[in-house]
Amino acid sequence: MTLIATSILTSCGGGFSADERAIIGASGDGIMPLWTVDVPEENAFLRLKAEPLKASMVATPEFRILKERMLATVCDPENEGVGIAAPQVGVSRRFVAVQRLDKEGEPFEFYINPEIIARSEERELGGEGCLSVPDKRGEVWRSTSIRLRYNSEHDFSVVEEDVEGFTAVIFQHELDHLDGVLYIDYLEE
Repeated sequence: MTLIATSILTSCGGGFSADERAIIGASGDGIMPLWTVDVPEENAFLRLKAEPLKASMVATPEFRILKERMLATVCDPENEGVGIAAPQVGVSRRFVAVQRLDKEGEPFEFYINPEIIARSEERELGGEGCLSVPDKRGEVWRSTSIRLRYNSEHDFSVVEEDVEGFTAVIFQHELDHLDGVLYIDYLEE
């Protein structure tokens, strides 16, 4: 009987845990609380390696709501950013939103299970900040171009794309979050 109950609970939400579903919420309205390094438990969570999203999760209402709420959070006029990773809102999944400054209209786009499979040897030093590291900025060396691989939201197929410039920096910063790395880890003391 326990096995059946566990299977039913796991299938609800398409694989999102009960804790994740509680954090995501029941509606797409509203900004999500940001998890920060200032709170010890949240800092420990931010240092975890995020779990992949499964194809079954993408078709769920929870996924749609998570997208809407992450977008509302990163676009909050009180605390705007150019990217956000799911762990920053308490969901340890490999999922990010990045503002595509390299595309017309500079839209935010979402990426499922993204990974950098190649990066240029050429690097530049640039200023960075982070929604999860309040009131701090620092200079970080980043590759000037990357090759990105991720799953398509439409059919979960594998997509690869080359990204350059500041948008490549945003991807590197956000994908670090998925591995429990923060930009402050690169700062020299």
